[in-house]
Amino acid sequence: MRIEAYNKVSQVYGASNVKKLAKTKEKSFSDMLEISQAGKDYRVANQIVKQTPDVREDKINDIKMRMESGTYNVNMSEVADKVVKRYFDELV
Repeated sequence: MRIEAYNKVSQVYGASNVKKLAKTKEKSFSDMLEISQAGKDYRVANQIVKQTPDVREDKINDIKMRMESGTYNVNMSEVADKVVKRYFDELV
């Protein structure tokens, strides 16, 4: 093993002259988070949807009362049209 060759290589690269770095006290940057207006609107809409009940009790109670009194009449051709339309909409 040739030690003198290692010494010459370390002199070329200056391996023995390593200087320690001083820590800086000031930060040159800062992290920042900014939410877009669309994101804010989405959050508001999402909160409103969460507060809205899944079932509209007033509609259900109205239909129940009309069924019990016998005044709730449904046109069967309209029901059939809606069923067919919904079926074909789901296929597309």
